Amino acid sequence: MPPGDGRSAGSRLLGGAWPCSPSTMTTPATALSDLWRSASLAPDALDHARLSGADPVLPSSFHLGTAATAAIGAVGLAAAEIHRRRTGRAQAVSVEMCHALTEFRSEQLLRVDDAPMGEGWDAIAGAYRCGDGRWVRIHTNFPHHRDGFLALLGAGYDRASVARALEGWEARRLDEAAASAGLPAAIMRDFGEWDAHPQGQAVAALPLIEITRIGDAPPEPLPPGADRPLAGLRALEMTRIIAGPVSGRALAAHGAEVMLVTGPHLPSIPTLVVDTGRGKRSAALDLRKEEGREVLRDLIRSADLFTQGYRPGALAARGFGPEEVAALRPGIVCVSLSAYGRLGPWSARRGFDSLVQTASGFNAAEAEAAGLPGQPKPLPCQALDHAAGYFMALGALAALMRRAEEGGSWHVQISLARTGLWLRGLGRVADGFAAPAPGPEPRLMEETATPFGRISAVRHAAILAETPAGWSRPAVPLGTDTARWS
Repeated sequence: MPPGDGRSAGSRLLGGAWPCSPSTMTTPATALSDLWRSASLAPDALDHARLSGADPVLPSSFHLGTAATAAIGAVGLAAAEIHRRRTGRAQAVSVEMCHALTEFRSEQLLRVDDAPMGEGWDAIAGAYRCGDGRWVRIHTNFPHHRDGFLALLGAGYDRASVARALEGWEARRLDEAAASAGLPAAIMRDFGEWDAHPQGQAVAALPLIEITRIGDAPPEPLPPGADRPLAGLRALEMTRIIAGPVSGRALAAHGAEVMLVTGPHLPSIPTLVVDTGRGKRSAALDLRKEEGREVLRDLIRSADLFTQGYRPGALAARGFGPEEVAALRPGIVCVSLSAYGRLGPWSARRGFDSLVQTASGFNAAEAEAAGLPGQPKPLPCQALDHAAGYFMALGALAALMRRAEEGGSWHVQISLARTGLWLRGLGRVADGFAAPAPGPEPRLMEETATPFGRISAVRHAAILAETPAGWSRPAVPLGTDTARWS
């Protein structure tokens, strides 16, 4: 158990016994093995994995292809293992690196009626140099965050005005003021500064995939037989942006019934709604009202999984923390995503992939490797988001297998920052920036008619020999469906 864990002696933790090792995690196979053990799964299933490809695939000094191949492969292998337990038949799981890393950029490559759906970034989002010379990154893709920053800075809605305003700020003071106002921002740090920071130290004390027993319930054996690995399993998803929705999309690809529940008053990013909504039903509930909360309770009572990625504590304040959910439905598996983990001074801080990259050293490290020291250079894809999404799905499936064996209600916890530490542990790629930045390859794409138009989107990269992955439902606008299980 990590130092300062703070859990009661009666709780049970899985997945904390295998720290990352840069010397042994430079290939997809070794990375997959580490993930498998981090989820406390039996190693025999690894014999069925078929991974191919080598970094670099995208211009980066990090093993992004290895990360994508291992993360997607782990979820595919877990789905195949559940299928084996239901049918008695094992099957090979193949992942090709170019395909996996293309899926890690799925929102970048989405096309609707042969055109991009729109700009994913707000006009003033991004990195700025403060008056003390340090860089900060602000995230303004949601209107309330954008308006909050403009009010805090007294700036107009354009990059030049924001840049002038930030020249009068010291970076640390801006970071503190933004956090106090509930606005997402991050100072650019290098790896050494992050590792010495109290939050960096707290993140390092956490397991990559934390699976804790939070309640008692009888075992729920997996039902025998299934055309698809996760058929008959119900996943209730309350997430936004990329990581959480990617988790639900992966579960849907292997046959789970996934219901996305959003608030009708909450903002969204259209491209992400379409890209990550494949395979899901989509309902809207207003949890500010008792009527909406009661409908959610009814959904929970018939669910196997409850996934949430809102600001830490937000759903708990509405009565839907993991323990409350487990009381409603003993035997449920809850999955929680946070930006910076459950320990440390930033445990409740808002964050997004781009901010965690900035705060935890990736922007500085990429810039230095590219010959641009002192400037922020992001990774060429939202790798922390995508990897964390697959870790959420992997943890969920591991906990479902645990539930089948010994019962119990379970809580899976994943953070973007801890996912970043895992990516660092894969090591660096020499001459990684010599790789091209490929566009969508036709062989990796599929076309589907949807209410948004005809979409071209990345096919799922985990190829299961007996039960091909895919989405049986097209993406639909938020709130299209009734909040009721089929």
